[in-house]
Amino acid sequence: MTDKFHKILNFMALFVVLLAVLFGFFHNEFFALASTNYVINGIIIGTALFGIGLCFHEMFRLLPEYNWLSKYTHGQRNLKLPPYILRPIASILQRRPCRIYADALSGLLDMVANRFNDARESIHYITGTLIFLGLLGTFWGLVITLGAFGELIGNINFDDVNILNSMQDGMSQPLAGMATAFTSSLLGLGASLIMGFLEHMVGRAHNTIFTELGDYMSAHTHTIDPNTDMIKRIDETIQRTNTAIENIEFNTSQKNV
Repeated sequence: MTDKFHKILNFMALFVVLLAVLFGFFHNEFFALASTNYVINGIIIGTALFGIGLCFHEMFRLLPEYNWLSKYTHGQRNLKLPPYILRPIASILQRRPCRIYADALSGLLDMVANRFNDARESIHYITGTLIFLGLLGTFWGLVITLGAFGELIGNINFDDVNILNSMQDGMSQPLAGMATAFTSSLLGLGASLIMGFLEHMVGRAHNTIFTELGDYMSAHTHTIDPNTDMIKRIDETIQRTNTAIENIEFNTSQKNV
């Protein structure tokens, strides 16, 4: 199981290295693209880098969970409890390794699944934020473009013989707004695709540990119906009570004789 974790982590690292190589080859074009608007594009790039770091942080945080489950499924006991996700399961398995009701087993697995979902919430939020920032830059650029065109048309003097030169000079600001719109959209969508891939890999790691845990617990725990178990205990108690009453009546009759 740990091999699966390392494969996923290595694949993520290889993907990031490939991105770094592409950046090395096309860094001039990338800087020219990002320099159209330092504010929006800088925020998008910074958010993307933070999201990539968050994905790797989540993977490294999973490592103790993987190690604990791998050792426990191979027969080792009295292990140090994992830090967060599997801690409730580990506590129960160490106290009662092979006696869990079916309803309790389902509830515990649901709790682990919810913790996995909570761990991915931040990554998913970063992905959505990148899409939002790309759209924000697009609308910001369009607002700049429309405002600049309106100002340009309002300041045109059609009686001026140098009207073409004036229009050419006035086109710089609308073009800058269009560049902001297109580059922010491109960076936002590209960064969200990168985050989407890394989020998918983190989800695969979560699914791997969840599947291994579910398979192990299903194979090594007794599914006991609590109602049937309670009825058996009540019947045993009634039988012992009847036996005790018969013994008392027998002893009483012997004394009377």
